[in-house]
Formats: sequence, C-alpha cells, structure tokens
Amino acid sequence: MVKRPLALQLKYRVATPLPVEIEGLLPFAVRDKSLAEIEKLPLFHGNRQLPVGEFFAVSGDPSDLRIEFQGNLAGVHWIGAKMSAGAIHVAGPAGRHVGSEMSGGEIHVSGDAGDWLGGEMHGGLIDVRGRAGHLVGAAYRGGARGMTKGTILVGGDAGDEVGHSMRRGLIAVGGSIGDAPAANMIAGSLLAFGACGARAAAGMRRGAVLLFGDKPVLLPTFKPAGRCRPLYVRMYLLHLRRLGFPVAEELLAADYLLYHGDLLAAGRGEVLVRL
Repeated sequence: MVKRPLALQLKYRVATPLPVEIEGLLPFAVRDKSLAEIEKLPLFHGNRQLPVGEFFAVSGDPSDLRIEFQGNLAGVHWIGAKMSAGAIHVAGPAGRHVGSEMSGGEIHVSGDAGDWLGGEMHGGLIDVRGRAGHLVGAAYRGGARGMTKGTILVGGDAGDEVGHSMRRGLIAVGGSIGDAPAANMIAGSLLAFGACGARAAAGMRRGAVLLFGDKPVLLPTFKPAGRCRPLYVRMYLLHLRRLGFPVAEELLAADYLLYHGDLLAAGRGEVLVRL
C-alpha cells in the first residue's frame, strides 16, 4: 500500500490584536515549494509585510494539495481566498473572508468563521461546523453578484444578509439566520433550519429560500400560493445528508407554505415555509 504524503501543516503560534492576512497561501501555490521557501512567503500583519515563519510553525509535505491549519485563527483572514483546487482544513476558528472568490477545492473549518464567508464564491465547497458571521456567500459592497456557484454549509447560526445578491449555488445554515437573508437574490438556493430574521428575501428576483424553523413574518410583497410538498426539497435534503450535513428525518416528508415574490422585483422567487 502506498502511504499518502503528509499534508502541509501550519501551526499558528502567536497572539496579536492586529489582523493577519494570508491571501495567496493556497495549496496549488505552495505545492512545489520547500518548507524553507514557504516560511519566507509574505503575509500582512496589520500594515506590515512579514514572512509566514514569523507566525506559523511549518511542517509536513505540501505536494498533495492539502493544507492543515492549527490553532486559534479567529484573527487570521482570507484563508483559502481565490482557491482553485486542493483542500484546506482549519482545526479551530477562522477569521473573515474564508473562501472568498474561490472557484474550486474544499475548505473545512471545525470552529466558527467570521464575516464574508464564501464572499462572491465561484465554485467548490466550504463546510463550517460552527457559526458564521454576516454576509455569507454575499456580494461585496458595490458588487453586482454574490456567489455564482458552489456550496456553503454552516452547522451553527449565521448573521445578517446571508446570500445577499447570490446568483447561483447552495447555502445551508443549520441554526438561525439574521436579518435580510437572500436580499436581492438573483437565483440560487438558501436553506435555513433555525429561526429567520426580518425582511427575508427582500428584492428577490428568482431562486428558492427554504425555511424549516419557526414561521417568519414575510414582507407583504410576497404572495401566498398554497400548500405543497415539492420533490426538489427532498432532493436538496438528501444531497445535504450525503455531504454530512444533519437533516432530521421528518423534514423529508414535510409540507410547506409556498410564497411567490418579491413582487417589487421580478416576482419569480419562491419562499417555502415548513408547516
């Protein structure tokens, strides 16, 4: 049996109140580099550029396109940003912009993640077992589109404006979500299994928002269209199960109230509320 090479391991070993930004430290970018070369790669500590080795103990083998981060990385930002291939595992919390603009590969975070998780994502998978901040899968301020492809899974709660202006893709949140989820949604799917904040799907043009928690108060610009049990909801839930996302058995055969909207926009979106 051929032994799989050890992943590149980066153990965070400092405590600083300043943000640490590691944009560009990606599996594909370091796969042909030695450990000494990786230690010399630049990152930003506040407004100062310093080498990776100042903050991380570097070990392992980067050749198999896997990076494993260890430690409390809540103040480390842009992990996996613009990633196109490979896998990143974070054994602990992570900062803002995890997987921002990524187009391929997988990112797994065992703890919480900050704001802009998967911001303007273009493909791949992000799986956060803890909570996430605001603007998951959203467009950056001034941007026309949020995520255009890919899957974002959040095991716990998420903040405001989840899926803002998303164009395609799938976001699933196991806990509650804040205000204005799916605001200005162009298309795509957002599934929330806990409570939902105010102004859900405001400005929605197309797409689907599936709400499995307590019945929310929708805007008056959403028109009720009756009771249903769509097959595609079951397909989504089974897909989430295959990805390891917990889905209660009773949801597979639940009924929903269907609403069409937002009638102030194109009005072709669907909001389904579990009965």
